[in-house]
Amino acid sequence: MQGRLSGRVAVVTGAASGIGLATVRRFADEGARVVCVDVDVEAGTRAAAEVGGEFVATDVADEPAVRELFDGVVARHGRIDVAFNNAGISPPEDDSILTTGLEAWERVLRVNTTSVYLCCKYVIPHMRRQGRGSIINTASFVALMGAATSQIAYTASKGGVLALTRELGVQFAREGVRVNALCPGPVATPLLRELFAADPERAARRLVHVPMGRFGEPSEIAAAVAFLASDDSSFMTASQFVVDGGITGAYVTPV
Repeated sequence: MQGRLSGRVAVVTGAASGIGLATVRRFADEGARVVCVDVDVEAGTRAAAEVGGEFVATDVADEPAVRELFDGVVARHGRIDVAFNNAGISPPEDDSILTTGLEAWERVLRVNTTSVYLCCKYVIPHMRRQGRGSIINTASFVALMGAATSQIAYTASKGGVLALTRELGVQFAREGVRVNALCPGPVATPLLRELFAADPERAARRLVHVPMGRFGEPSEIAAAVAFLASDDSSFMTASQFVVDGGITGAYVTPV
């Protein structure tokens, strides 16, 4: 049986690890030709080789590089059907607004939000010419909630992704280009493990708020991305697709 993405060309940023890597694998299983994008050349090359895809080393916060990325994919493959704009950072120096410096704030916003702006800016013209395409931007459940254990720049950056996604989803809806935001809950990725290894108390404090009692797995998030990429979600655009173990719906969690 053919996969839902059979014959389609999918670009995944942040493809070398975590949710990006799990999505690369899921897209390939669904039949897509996958273009893996990352700044980590070794891990990105390995991810592409695993699924018989292509690796393109790109700093997605660099405008000329992003333009070249999407123009190059179309030149080599003829089209872009799916863009999963997933690259992001969450550095330890991003904490309370009282302690987070301007340099950290600007770096997180550039990588997490400006990169999504750039990727959308340069992939949408190609999708408009095709008359169809699905863009999935990685936001976060933190764009929907407040936290006393703050990562102020990360939270703000994901809120920006959410607002940008809504705007684009509405603007291009009648041209066949769908734009949706993925809002994962806490996921057991290398990024999260690194963050919480330095502060186990913070990890425990957050975990208690997840009704399912565990962090998500990257493969579970990848399944949601595959749905948004496929025609199964053909009537969805400008939406926030929450996959969070129930955290945004909880008032009191089970004992």
